[in-house]
Amino acid sequence: MGVINVTPDSFSDGGEWLDATAAVEHGRALVADGAAILDVGGESTRPGAGPVDEAEELARVVPVLEALAGVQARLSIDTSKAAVAAAALDAGAAIVNDVTALRGDPEMAPLIAQRGCDCCLMHMLGEPRTMQSDPRYDDVVADVKAFLEQRLEFAVAQGIAEERIWLDPGIGFGKAVDHNLELLRRLDELVALGRPIVIGTSRKSFLGRITGRDAHERVPGTIAANVLALARGASIFRVHDVPEARDALAVAAATLRGRWAPPTTS
Repeated sequence: MGVINVTPDSFSDGGEWLDATAAVEHGRALVADGAAILDVGGESTRPGAGPVDEAEELARVVPVLEALAGVQARLSIDTSKAAVAAAALDAGAAIVNDVTALRGDPEMAPLIAQRGCDCCLMHMLGEPRTMQSDPRYDDVVADVKAFLEQRLEFAVAQGIAEERIWLDPGIGFGKAVDHNLELLRRLDELVALGRPIVIGTSRKSFLGRITGRDAHERVPGTIAANVLALARGASIFRVHDVPEARDALAVAAATLRGRWAPPTTS
């Protein structure tokens, strides 16, 4: 899953793809590099980020999604607003990636159920503006698992087909470094919920805390986290640096599964 942040303030690439033309070109490049999904977002969810109004978010993402419709990848909208999700689905998106896990807008669950699209439900402690202010858990894995299980049950009760639901533990969303590492170490406990697990470690600050690297220098750390997550059962990887992550995961998957195939060429 390649990331397209159509924002001025995302933590590692804020402003790079705010221009719609640049964002579309970036999306096409990510697909050429091997992205199977493009995740387009118009509101930053970095720690400390403030909200973006609906009209501005729509203006950022809809032109990009319309221009990318038809690429050889599925389109995902990263939003917690039902109106934005609806417009994105009309523009060609097939997945709703909601960091609030359907808690941010009461109209989101009915919309997803009605449209029959896939959705990703993520764990987040608090909200982006405050989530990194001294996060605490009794047992981070047990707490995140219980939350995801409850949100899964809620989604199904709202009419969303279970096979359409992905789960994301929310690495870096209201978690200290040790919390993130514990989630990666015990990821198999979340895989046991029976739904695809999405992992988003790309360039995140906990990698910088461990390595001392700036955001754009955290590709090796991202790769290590993704390979470990793959070994523990994760199946969808949200990344900024698609070719590097894809190659690393291809080698790891071939090793774990004991089989491989050469890449196809066009």
